[in-house]
Amino acid sequence: METTSNNRPFYFSKSKYCGFWQCPKIAWLDRYKPEEREIDPSLQARFEAGDEVGDLAMGLFGDFVEVTAFKDDGHLDLRQMIEATQAEMAAGTPVICEASFSYNGLYCAVDILKREGDSWAIYEVKSSSHGDKQVYAADVAYQKYVLEHCGVTVTGTYLVHLNSEYVFDGELKLDEFFAIDDIAGTVAYEEESVEANIERARQVLASTEEPTIPLTVSCFEPYRCAFWNYCTRDLPSPSVFDIYRLGTIRKLGFYASGKVSFEDLLGDDGVTNEKQRRQIEHALTEREDHVDHEHIARFLEELTFPLYFLDFETVQPVIPRYIGTKPYSQVPFQYSLHIINSDGAPLEHREFLAESGTDPRRVLAEQLCADIPLDGTVIAYNMSFEQGRIRELAEIFPDLRDHLLGINSRMKDLLVPFSKGWYYNRAMGGSFSIKSVLPALFPNDPALDYSNLPGIHNGSEAMDAFPALECMPSDEREAVRQSLLKYCELDTYAMVKVWEKLREA
Repeated sequence: METTSNNRPFYFSKSKYCGFWQCPKIAWLDRYKPEEREIDPSLQARFEAGDEVGDLAMGLFGDFVEVTAFKDDGHLDLRQMIEATQAEMAAGTPVICEASFSYNGLYCAVDILKREGDSWAIYEVKSSSHGDKQVYAADVAYQKYVLEHCGVTVTGTYLVHLNSEYVFDGELKLDEFFAIDDIAGTVAYEEESVEANIERARQVLASTEEPTIPLTVSCFEPYRCAFWNYCTRDLPSPSVFDIYRLGTIRKLGFYASGKVSFEDLLGDDGVTNEKQRRQIEHALTEREDHVDHEHIARFLEELTFPLYFLDFETVQPVIPRYIGTKPYSQVPFQYSLHIINSDGAPLEHREFLAESGTDPRRVLAEQLCADIPLDGTVIAYNMSFEQGRIRELAEIFPDLRDHLLGINSRMKDLLVPFSKGWYYNRAMGGSFSIKSVLPALFPNDPALDYSNLPGIHNGSEAMDAFPALECMPSDEREAVRQSLLKYCELDTYAMVKVWEKLREA
């Protein structure tokens, strides 16, 4: 394998190439400071979804041979995969999955390599429903470059992605679930810069000196950079990048002009949004909570007893499991409900958690209708999510439609007093999510601290835990179910406490 001037071997995979394509510093940090990489849960979930979709796509063209091989230590055995690929190509195998090639320190594994007469076609598989990302073409262009330098004639380049309109009817149909786009045109455009990118990468990675690259839109597109916290470690806190809904381009514009700290932005004519100005002013001065008593009072007057505080938890299977759902459909499997029947009445709590491995929707919808009569006000935080799930349930269960839509028609959003700027304190940091508002209003209450919960602490963990229940031993399963119930219960109890705080205001 080729070595760079610092005597470290030069190794480039298609993922490393795409990282370099987004920003050269990504490739350098990935090589010299990989410990600084921070993978957020949503990104990790995307990786896992990609693996699941990739495995499924292997059968898209019928029989296939997969050449994936592992060493004893669990790492991929690239040498064996490359040799197996050559053997399968020589044997006339029509479809080879994870077909592996190496040239001059460059490595790639093609998701699906399909024979087309005396040539081959590359099929790159993505778990996205969008087929138009330029980075996908860059990925395939790199693969084509490696294959052609290994003597393989490539005459077709295709992107396999999810069909967002596919509806599961009980039998998964691969030819309908996947969409295939011919991306030869965009690949040809990207091919023009592959060799130059690789040569520049060799130069960048040959140096142990960290490249100096300013923050740009590449920090966010096509993916948010996993090294963002590292690259912004010297920025003041808070900084322009923490401003509420300022927009990425405007934030970068301020940054480029040298206006980074809140002190730089105080009084700047470019910041005209009232909520943004309030965020800056409260962060820089010891101010009392901003409370718009009149608007909060009007909001509270619209809430009529009984009050039902509702929160859903959902799973989002990339491969549909339930009839009538699409890829990534949000499927509710759990809810928590706190009830106050009249002013001064004791707080009641009801909850639902489906059995993992079953379609949770019908039994959840029936229980929800039983728990929420057609009276009073239903309260959610960022209610568009709950209303969306309820509308979907109403569409698939016509006999429950009127009741479910009746729940929706009486729903009010507890987010409104905060997103409208009627209540603000500096601890919110410009964020109005319940996870920011709650500790800002109740900073020293351990009962309202999600980190004190057993096992499940956020929605991502809940989304992962529910499908995993199906394969757990019974004792472990019960412990996780209790953790799910406690987490969801805190979501609605938190809403009750926030409502009480607004009444005090």
